Amino acid sequence: MNQQNLISHSEIPLKTALVLFGSPHPNGYTAQLLQEFLQYLESDYRTVLVDSYREQVAPCTACGFCERQEGCSLRDFDAIHQYLCTADLLIVASPIYNLSFPAPLKAILDRMQRYFSARFCLQKRPPIPKRKRSVLLLTSGSDCEEGAAIMRRQLEMIYTVIHATLEQQILWKNTDHHSPLSLLQKEIQRAALSFCQEK
Repeated sequence: MNQQNLISHSEIPLKTALVLFGSPHPNGYTAQLLQEFLQYLESDYRTVLVDSYREQVAPCTACGFCERQEGCSLRDFDAIHQYLCTADLLIVASPIYNLSFPAPLKAILDRMQRYFSARFCLQKRPPIPKRKRSVLLLTSGSDCEEGAAIMRRQLEMIYTVIHATLEQQILWKNTDHHSPLSLLQKEIQRAALSFCQEK
């Protein structure tokens, strides 16, 4: 998988898909699941990838800056903010680590505290005007689904302030036992094509 920072694919897009990628492995299971999903979007979306391990966004320090004015005291989130404001589709692709997101991706999600502050402290409703649809793509070495449920709940909380709706979730389980991705092919295709249809 291409590891360029914030890369884009295709020429002139009709819509933009923003990928928050949470795996340290550019060609691992999460990357394979993502690529399988993206192939069905190629004619409808321009894709922008934020690789959390390469971006190394700093964690939120609860400094209070965003409670007094819009934005963040740290500037390493600025590009992601711009993409969040313009994206039509948000794709979160991640392995499950200890029932949650890997630390670099969790840092990005925690930095979205700025949007909670914008809404509840600065009374900006919604903090991000443009609505976006979303899909959660997860991989797990085991067959346990508890982590997927926890991660979904975390995203749903964040989505209340970034004007996003989680519409689809795909979990590729048992990767430690080499469960084939082909078992999910129809589910992936059906989920992806649902974002190529206007709602």
